[in-house]
Amino acid sequence: MSRIGKQPIPIPSGVTVQISADAVEVTGPRGTLRQPLPPGVLIEMADGQLEAKLQREERGLRKFHGLGRSLVANAVTGVSAGFNKELDIVGIGYRAEVSGQRLTLALGYSHPVVFPIPDGIGVTVDNQTHLVVSGIDRQVVGQVAANIRSLRKPDPYKQKGIRYTGEVLKKKVGKTGA
Repeated sequence: MSRIGKQPIPIPSGVTVQISADAVEVTGPRGTLRQPLPPGVLIEMADGQLEAKLQREERGLRKFHGLGRSLVANAVTGVSAGFNKELDIVGIGYRAEVSGQRLTLALGYSHPVVFPIPDGIGVTVDNQTHLVVSGIDRQVVGQVAANIRSLRKPDPYKQKGIRYTGEVLKKKVGKTGA
């Protein structure tokens, strides 16, 4: 059995959970998420907590035990607290601004880059160089942040580009003269 899969999922106040055979629907103060379950994984309510169980002990199903538990735990966290990814824009003249559902970025190209913000995702810009991507679905928040980062990947030598806050850029090791 998976160590992650064995852990119970606490349900915060204000969050309701509906369990069906193939999915779990979680409703909270920030919205509603429907999380499909991997094959062979059941979610059960016990003592005000959710527990992930395997339908049958089979070697091929064990790999989905921790995955199913993590997906449901992320849905519960998302509807109660939400998820954030922070990005920093580094470079002379690089900046960003949000207008409606569009993020406009000046990234050193000859033209501004317009990035459409998907529904359910919020992007805020602090002092033109710090972005915060937020939402209730962890996978979508991470994908949107990765798509924004790919518009100008960070260059470890010039130290320019869009990077995650706290990301350390590694340079390749040079040749040694020995």
